[in-house]
Amino acid sequence: MRKDLTEVALRGLYSTLLYLLLPATVYHLIWRGVRVREYFQRWGERYASYSRTRNRPCVWLHAVSVGEVNAAVPLVERLRRNRPDIRWVVTTFTPTGSERVRVLWGEAVDHVYLPYDVPGSVGRFLDHFRPQLALIMETELWPNLMFGCRDRGIPVHIVNARLSARSLRGYRLLRPLIGRALRTARRVLAQSGEDAHRFIELGATPEQVITVGNLKFDIAAPADLADFVAMFRRHVPESRPVWIAASTHEGEEMAIVEMHRALRLRWPDLLLLWAPRHRERFARVEGLAHSAGWQVSTRRVQGWPGQGDDVFVIDTLGELMGFYACAQVAFVGGSLQPIGGHNLLEPAAVGTPSVTGPHLHNFAEISQRMQREGAISICADAHAARCEVERLLADPQARHAMARAGSALLESGRGATGRTLECIGPDLPAWAEGYQEADAPA
Repeated sequence: MRKDLTEVALRGLYSTLLYLLLPATVYHLIWRGVRVREYFQRWGERYASYSRTRNRPCVWLHAVSVGEVNAAVPLVERLRRNRPDIRWVVTTFTPTGSERVRVLWGEAVDHVYLPYDVPGSVGRFLDHFRPQLALIMETELWPNLMFGCRDRGIPVHIVNARLSARSLRGYRLLRPLIGRALRTARRVLAQSGEDAHRFIELGATPEQVITVGNLKFDIAAPADLADFVAMFRRHVPESRPVWIAASTHEGEEMAIVEMHRALRLRWPDLLLLWAPRHRERFARVEGLAHSAGWQVSTRRVQGWPGQGDDVFVIDTLGELMGFYACAQVAFVGGSLQPIGGHNLLEPAAVGTPSVTGPHLHNFAEISQRMQREGAISICADAHAARCEVERLLADPQARHAMARAGSALLESGRGATGRTLECIGPDLPAWAEGYQEADAPA
């Protein structure tokens, strides 16, 4: 009884605070909307107000943004093949995550924004969609959402679960509540042994936590990759050196400008493919490149780089792996600033060696493995990163060795999707009426 009363008290305090802060969410949406107009849209979903009724139960996947959506692709695709009867609802927090869901699955899945974690909104969301299984990607631990699932008998699996030491410290004030919420989950399917240990330290029981590996290792190159690269090469000959700066953030942009300026002293015809992490930075990056005196084109307007272009801005979503394959060397952003890095396996999956900065706490286990195997170069700062990009551009053998190491590492790490399916399989809903198990594609 003491535990129940403690939970009630903690939830009450937490929910009261969120209700008091709820008016601030309107100002937050307005502030974000000034930079990204999509934040002005679909406000009802943020508070679990829906126009259409839903009668058929579903499997619900929550993936906060683009990176988590991409990581979920192997799992969702396998389940969609094996269980075509399942209706999916996928939630994100960000418009870019929403756009990625639509690019991948169109109208084949329902998509809404996840509501704020207040009891009323959470209750309306769960009662509206009536999920029979909840799959929550990586580190999205919202107490009222998890308690709401428990109270309705909805099994929850934390999938591709990741918890850095920094995130663990960030939960210290809410740890008594987060720990109780975490123990309501059926399974915590951790990416690594270190992640598993941290989830147990946060409050999960050892019986809940299983290390299954990282779904990102099961990434596949796009089916049309060869055609994409061939089209690129119609506009940019193979003799022209090309590097890509991918998933860069505001604090890294001037460093990319300086890197490209220095590299062009050695290769005057060097082409930079530049893919900012957030869409609100597309125009800003284009402006920075123009201000540096370079000729600039963009994916949306020109489609492909021109012969005289110095910088090509990739202002679209869902095409990054294709452009990775068009470059000799990749710089993966979010790593010169303490952001934590971005997916290092995407360039490896298409055979492109990559360079990063030192801030990789979101990919600590992957980056350590890649560095040990010689599959990546981790640099202390922007100057060192520029020197490493220059070294690799000048040394085809070094590039090929790094690409081979990345490919081998990727292959050795595969299998998390199958292990995850084994864990969540018993909680999948029964076959829907009108479907037979034999109808599923092989």
